[in-house]
Amino acid sequence: MNLFKSGTFHGGVHPAGNKRWTEQKKVEVLPIPPQVIIPVQQHIGAPSKAVVEKGAVVRIGDPVSEAGGFVSVPAHASISGTVSAVEERMHPLGSPVLSIVIDGDGEENWNPDIGYQADYLSLDRAIMLDRIRAAGLAGMGGATFPTHVKLAPPAGKTIDAVILNGAECEPYLTADHRLMLEKSKEILLGLQLMVKILGAAKAAIGIEKNKPDAIQAMKKGVAELNLPYEVIALPVKYPQGAEKQLIKAVTDREVPSGGLPMDVGCVVQNVGTSAAVYEAIACRRPVIDRVVTVTGTGVREPKNVLARIGTPYSFVLEQCGGMAENAGKLIMGGPMMGLAQVSLDIPVIKGTSGILILDAREGRRREEQVCISCAHCIDACPMGLMPKMIAAFVKKGRLNDAEAYQVLDCIECGSCAYVCPAHINLVHWLRYGKSEIIRAKRKAG
Repeated sequence: MNLFKSGTFHGGVHPAGNKRWTEQKKVEVLPIPPQVIIPVQQHIGAPSKAVVEKGAVVRIGDPVSEAGGFVSVPAHASISGTVSAVEERMHPLGSPVLSIVIDGDGEENWNPDIGYQADYLSLDRAIMLDRIRAAGLAGMGGATFPTHVKLAPPAGKTIDAVILNGAECEPYLTADHRLMLEKSKEILLGLQLMVKILGAAKAAIGIEKNKPDAIQAMKKGVAELNLPYEVIALPVKYPQGAEKQLIKAVTDREVPSGGLPMDVGCVVQNVGTSAAVYEAIACRRPVIDRVVTVTGTGVREPKNVLARIGTPYSFVLEQCGGMAENAGKLIMGGPMMGLAQVSLDIPVIKGTSGILILDAREGRRREEQVCISCAHCIDACPMGLMPKMIAAFVKKGRLNDAEAYQVLDCIECGSCAYVCPAHINLVHWLRYGKSEIIRAKRKAG
């Protein structure tokens, strides 16, 4: 019986893709930046702890922080040079975070432990997981959950399906698309390793049908490597790339409220994460760079670039011709789930899938009006929630009611706000409600 299919999920929306500016542009390797800023928090979980001090000389790939717990990963020097500061710097999430600032020496001095190991497939599972952890891997699709934790389910949780997320449903972004075209072999070898670590019976790669060249490239790679994996062409619908929605579309399994993919025997990883898994295990190469889509009507030369972790946005944008005169809003990520930024000094982190510059007209916030109870937000919600009701509860401080209406199941995809004719910032209220409920639970112990 075939486990996989090309299905769909409840709700969702169809925003304009706006991928034409970069989908045909090969990844361009950026020059070495003169300085990088490496935050100790680039992942979900406990912040890492700095292990270098001002004046330390570092090589590319040297650890500059260590994991702060099991759900945590280290960070590494992305350029060689000298640590000029260990201090708080602005972070893409909006608050100052302890960061290691490295002034480059203009050279490519690498940690000598990094290198290819031909017999990597014969390594013990524990060694593979340790190399993934030591490499600082966290979900490269933007969620940044530590990869070694995802690949080590607790006792009693059997994983029979590994799903690679190649949907890239977020408008404007094409980083994963280009990776599937240019690094299909590395992605599939990483998938092979994750299947081995988890002991899974089957694996598939889900890709939206608006990327026919990526579908073809991955099918060709599967055939050439003689791997028993399926490439699934999925309907184009946002948020197809969300974990729970991808599982529903590919396996018809539904993750229960409050549950995790492993509760239905699945693990989902981004295609970029998969390539990084291969590099971590086969080459002991840590995460020191990532592909970033730089795009939008407010940038002069949209591109897909390979940028070192810690590279300031200002340097990245210089390599893309700079911002246009009409630039009005800077976003890390895409327009649906991305975060607006206030400075060009913000660094590229492991979860930076895109840098989007919108012109002043596109970036303008529309004036909020009165809700007309049209229920469009309910129809669009891929989690089957009632965003209007939950937002009203949060506004009134009725967090217990918001929790009863399952606000914690919100995936913050923004579909509700996208379809709202009254331009109510529904996703902002749901996100705020979630954070307040979680904060109260932690305070209560």
